[in-house]
Amino acid sequence: MNANRENRERSGQEDEGLPGAAARHLRRSVSDESGVALVLVILVMAAVMAITVASFTVQSNAEMIHRYTNRQGNLQAAARAGIEDTRSRLNSVDSIYPDSGYVQLEDSARVYRVGREGNLQAIPGVRRWTWVGPTGITTGQYGVFGSIVVRVKDATGSELIRRQQIRQESFSKFAYFTSIEPSSIAFGGGDQIFGPVHSNDEVKIYSSGATFHDEVTTSRYVDGEQYATFEEGYKEYVDSIPMPKTAELSDLQSQAQDGNTAFSGNTSAGTGEATTRIEFITIDLNGDGKTTGANEGFMRVYQSSDGGWVTGDVPSDYMSCGWWSCSIDEGLENSEVCGHYHSDSTFVAAADHPADGHDWQTAVTDSERRCFLGGSDSLTNGFQATDAHGQWVDWSGSVPSAVSGRADAQYLIPLSRSMNPDFKGVIHVDGDVAVSGEVRGRITLAATGDIVIADDVTYATDPGAGSCTDMLGFFAGGDVIVADNTLNAPKQPYSGGSWLTYDDTKDEFIHGVVLTLNQFTVENYSDPSSWAAEQAEPCESTPWGRGCLYLTGGIIQRSRGPVGESDGSGYLKRYSYDACAASDPPPYYPTTGRFTRGTYYEIDPTGFSVSQLFDRLTPSGSS
Repeated sequence: MNANRENRERSGQEDEGLPGAAARHLRRSVSDESGVALVLVILVMAAVMAITVASFTVQSNAEMIHRYTNRQGNLQAAARAGIEDTRSRLNSVDSIYPDSGYVQLEDSARVYRVGREGNLQAIPGVRRWTWVGPTGITTGQYGVFGSIVVRVKDATGSELIRRQQIRQESFSKFAYFTSIEPSSIAFGGGDQIFGPVHSNDEVKIYSSGATFHDEVTTSRYVDGEQYATFEEGYKEYVDSIPMPKTAELSDLQSQAQDGNTAFSGNTSAGTGEATTRIEFITIDLNGDGKTTGANEGFMRVYQSSDGGWVTGDVPSDYMSCGWWSCSIDEGLENSEVCGHYHSDSTFVAAADHPADGHDWQTAVTDSERRCFLGGSDSLTNGFQATDAHGQWVDWSGSVPSAVSGRADAQYLIPLSRSMNPDFKGVIHVDGDVAVSGEVRGRITLAATGDIVIADDVTYATDPGAGSCTDMLGFFAGGDVIVADNTLNAPKQPYSGGSWLTYDDTKDEFIHGVVLTLNQFTVENYSDPSSWAAEQAEPCESTPWGRGCLYLTGGIIQRSRGPVGESDGSGYLKRYSYDACAASDPPPYYPTTGRFTRGTYYEIDPTGFSVSQLFDRLTPSGSS
């Protein structure tokens, strides 16, 4: 018995009375649970340590990201500030901008920011390099484009490079622009002005009111602002914008000479007349019933020593005027530009009557009456290179096969590069020029003297379509004048006769942007004889002397010129803005010299070379 007790004690099975196997299992279970607990404790401690380390790592990474973001933010701000500083300098000093290549404006320059107390403080370790120069097509035909390139680095070696495309704003962007506002003229009468407006003088509004649908800026102040609605607001006392210089007309002459579209005229004719006339013509070459094809635009040039004949004026003895009134002498009896069509569709001028049983009064009063500009095919019942008063000018280029069968083929000047490869979109006349017709193409017509609107000047494609297909920019060293001739104004054929219209439309239509270094005005706008003509050519439903003057484009002039008066003389204005003139200006059209922002680019600094960048952005031989 003693031996068995000792065995049970050795086996740990006492007091419980458990079998030996069960007791051994119990001892193992207690031992295993202790081991698992230890492992769990170790695992928990490791997890806590890992979480702690991760927490420190995340915090450290966050701080690094924060520092990196701050550095990048500083570099971004320094780059944008450099671009805007450069653009401001270019707008202040035009001599900075190079004609070609590029110039460096900053070389490892320190960069500053405004401190809390308003003082400038250098940003530690940040340096900047800045270059500027023309890019893209640099001839100026499609506008003046350039790029500002900025490189910024900090003390850690971080760097970025940014490029801002810039463009000089064209004068054609304005719906209305003046340097001088006459004291006797202001906006009013419910005027609706679409497009940007700027004056270097004060902007005046009558109590009859006006609505401006785009931004208005003035270098002085707005007088009568309470009478106007400014949908995009207005700014006073902004920097003045100088008008283009006369020398820019000479630059355009050289562009026209390259395309064989520079002509010599003179200024010997009277006001509203010219001895040189340009007639825009469109020809349906592809037989589609339209004249909107890229190569379907042409012009002809007519010259004579008689400016009155060229511009379709009335006979010189039409009126005699005293200090208090005017009286009609012989009327249109001696007119060589006015007459009527006979039954055989032959046109006979009043001066050539009596003819076929008709007298001159019938010729200028019946339903077939018409007046034409000097040199017109209608006056000679078919094209004649030379007539009794002048001649059409030969074109020096080769005749395109598409028009070779026409009688006027040698006198048709193509306005497309496909038929006139050297044409740059510029026509230049040294002197005064009269203009009329339908325009297909993108044209700048420049004259050192006056540009006379002798008849309607319209686009082949309706400018209201918004396609920006056709564009005409007028640029006159003198005035742009709507002529008081037999086509634009109603005439009384003889004393006591009714006032009649002699054109195909009673209103005048001008498509294009007008830029004159003097005034855009109407010849004899206050002529008292037009009072009696109010019923002959009303403007829409409003009785008015010469009807409506529809102009779609913009007017830029040194001083605002009158086109009519409130008593009903002259024209009633019906102006519309052509937004295409801002986005797609006429070729080589004068610019204000102010650079506006274009597209903003990020450039990879790896292997950066500023010279290679400008070479890549400025294709050689671009035109």
